Order: sequence, then C-alpha cells, then structure tokens
Amino acid sequence: MTQIKGWGPFMGETVKTLSQLGLTARAGRDAQIRGVAVDSRDVKPGYLFAALPGTRIHGATFIHYALSLGATAILTDADGARIARTELAASRAALVIAADPRQTLAFTAALWFGEQPETMVAVTGTNGKTSVATFVRKIWQELDLRAVNVGTTGVEGDWQAPLRHTTPEPITLHRLLAAAAEAGVAYGAMEASSHGLEQRRLDGVQLRAAGFTNFTQDHLDYHASFEDYFAAKAGLFARVLPEDGVAVVNIDDARGIDMAAIARARGQGLITVGTAEGAHLCLMAQRYDATGQEVRVRWDGRVRQMRLDLIGGFQAENVLLAAGLVIACGADADRVFDTLPFLNTVRGRMQLAATRENGAAVYVDFAHTPDAVDKAIRALRPHVMGRLVAIVGAGGDRDPGKRPLMGSAAMGAADQVIVTDDNPRSEDPALIRAAVMEGAPGAMEVGDRAEAILRGVDALGPGDALLICGKGHETGQIVGDTVFPFDDAEQASLAVSALDGNMA
Repeated sequence: MTQIKGWGPFMGETVKTLSQLGLTARAGRDAQIRGVAVDSRDVKPGYLFAALPGTRIHGATFIHYALSLGATAILTDADGARIARTELAASRAALVIAADPRQTLAFTAALWFGEQPETMVAVTGTNGKTSVATFVRKIWQELDLRAVNVGTTGVEGDWQAPLRHTTPEPITLHRLLAAAAEAGVAYGAMEASSHGLEQRRLDGVQLRAAGFTNFTQDHLDYHASFEDYFAAKAGLFARVLPEDGVAVVNIDDARGIDMAAIARARGQGLITVGTAEGAHLCLMAQRYDATGQEVRVRWDGRVRQMRLDLIGGFQAENVLLAAGLVIACGADADRVFDTLPFLNTVRGRMQLAATRENGAAVYVDFAHTPDAVDKAIRALRPHVMGRLVAIVGAGGDRDPGKRPLMGSAAMGAADQVIVTDDNPRSEDPALIRAAVMEGAPGAMEVGDRAEAILRGVDALGPGDALLICGKGHETGQIVGDTVFPFDDAEQASLAVSALDGNMA
C-alpha cells in the first residue's frame, strides 16, 4: 500500500513540531508530534491528543489516559485544562489552550496531513446535499477530471472509502482528503451538515465554492432552535468559504435570500439559482414524462433546453445548483451544460427500485423531513398516471416534533399512506408510529417495514406508483443497539418478484 504523509500504522512517517502545525504551547515548548488523535484510545507515543468539549462529557476527562499512552502534547480549552490540571501538572506534555479547540483541531489536521484535492466545494441545506455533491462529482468526471464526493453515502468516485458521518471529524476528513489527493484526485465535493459546521469540522478545508439548497425543519433534537440551526448552516458562507470564494445559492428558498446577503457582505462571488426571473442560472420551464423531464434553462443571457433522465422536479434544481458550483470553479459553462443529460439517479434518491408486470413503479427516496416527504411525493406526481402510494416513518432518538408533520405531509400529497418503522433506535417503535399517525388519520399502520413494502407493492394497479420514504441508500435498520440488514430497494424488488410470481 502506498503510504501518504502522516498515514502509516502509527501515523508516524511524518514528524512535525507544534509550531509547524500552527500551535503555541504554554511555556513555549515546541514538542515534536508523530500523530494526532481525538479519541484517547487512538493515542500512541508522540501524539497530540485533542481533548474537546462534548455534549455529555468533556474530552479532558480522558487526558490522563492519553498521557499514559505516551501523548506528548494536549490541545484543549480553558475548561479542559482546569479539569485535568492535576494530571497536566505532573506531566511533561506540552499544553496548548485554544479558545475554540474544535476549529484549532480542524486547521491542525489540515496542516498535519498536508494535502487535499486542489479544487474543493461544499454544499449545505436541509435536503439535497447528497444529490448535489454527487452531481458535482459526476459532472467533473464527464469533463474527464478525477473527482470524488464526500458525505452520507461515503467517499464515492475515482477514490472510494466508507464513512460513518455525513461530515467526518477533522482527522478522519483530512486523512481521507489526503489519500484521495495522493491517488490523483484533484476535485472534491463535500456535504456540509449542520453538526459538522457547528463543530468546525470543515474549517481546515480550502474551498473554491459553496452551495445552499434549502432550509426546513430537521435536527431540532440537536439545535436549540430554528435560528440556531440556520446559523450553523450559514457558517459555511460566514466563516468557512473564503472571501475570494463563490457562493451558489438557491434563491427559491426563503432563507436563500439570507445566505446570498451573507455572501455579498463578505465580498464573495455569487451565483443565484432558481425559477425566479432574476436568477443568474434560471430554471425557466419543465415538462415531465414517465422516465424523466425536459428542462429549459437560461444562463448568461442564453437559453438552453435539455433532457434529464431524473424523476422529480426538484432534481432539476439540484442539477442546476451542481452545475453552478462546477462553473464557479472555472469550468466552461457550455461544456458543463453538455454533461447534464448524462447524469443518472443518485442511489437512494428518487431511485427506481422495481417495476411490476402491470407497469406500476416502485421508487425509494431518502426523504426524512416533513418538507422532503411533501416535495418528494409532489415531485413524483407529474410522472405518474395513476394513484400514488407513500410509505413513511420516523427515526427514533431524533427530533420528535417532526413526526406528526411527517404523517401530515404524506397524507396531504399521496392517495394512500402506510406508516411503518424507520430506525427506531432506543425508542419504542409503536410510540413513534403513533406520533406519525397523529398527522396521518386514515393511514394504514404496519410496524414491520418489509410487510409495509409488500402491502404497498400489492396495492399498485396499472399506472400507479409507490414511493418508499426515509431510508434511501441505507442498508440497515437500527433497532436498539443492533443494525439489522435491510435495504428498501432490495425489499421492493423481492416484493415485486413475489407478487408477480417471478421468485426462483
């Protein structure tokens, strides 16, 4: 295996001093560093351990353990230094105290690994991040450029790796970016989650452009309010994207106007996208059929018409936002628009999973917010001649306030609704379903997700369609602490085969 800077069995192929990592220790000690860790269990001799404040416990609680494993430097805040003052006083480890240790770690990780793809973009918003980031990567590849996208579905493209989080913590993120760059990847598109932005995970990434999709209710189990949630998203433009970067903003969304104002105030370049007449990249018209849509767009005074083999009107918005990001990074606009008809569906996003012998279609989508469920169902409607059946659920240990809204959104847009389990996690699945059912009186309740899919498929007549919302690309269902294998697309295919008599 080819080794990259700072990435070997002990991340020890590179040795750097604290000052080379942009850090200044108390008492001026410029310790030599052989690796960086945010988990004390990963510490090895010569490491810098970042003891960060957490939602439940401060990382400084584990400083004593990191020191026992040979940490030669500690990065923390003033609270962390107080928590571990006894252990630190008895140690010779260098101590770095930062007002914002999470941001400091992000810059330190970037300097430690040293490399990242030359051209990086990031996209934020409640819905559409994965689609936009993936479309950006695919456009670059159609332009014969080596590219990756990083986010919910892992690292995909010309270099691949799995991920546990949409926006990984900085050490993991920069290790991956350095590995991609080492493999010859020069272009990267990232999803910027609100958690990742608030926790400063992207602050060491050198962005050329950043995009905004939309803003609706989600993650209020983590953020204290709508405004806190928005402020986290806005950090991409207010803090992470440099002043010479370009903001690409969907101004059809009400909060897109606010994002555009932030970009203008910082002197960033701005490309607005939307159906509004004044949008720089304007979606003028759409015409739908059973397998896709024709779109008419205007850019720089010129009108273009093209076909997209994508289901759902919002997919055109995602494609144009992606095109805007690629153009913002310097690509020729005509060549970018020429690539768009070659784009295909992102896994788990309005994905055609199966088709019955009577022509009825089954789609899988990651819609897991009230707004996303409503938009997904309504976006599918113009492609469907018959009835539209929707399966919806809600995850446990997540924003409970959106559960009845999820049911209401489905009932308001679909002809028939089935409420089932999503990822109940530690909660009672029946109580989650009951909350969803509050907003969906008259819906069918089927706890077992496989049975719900079977019943949904069985309800389809000629020209009908089933939309399975919630899990999209996911291949597991989380019940308690166990992840059971479960793939909505696979279950849909099995159900169609069983009902149409095609089982081997």
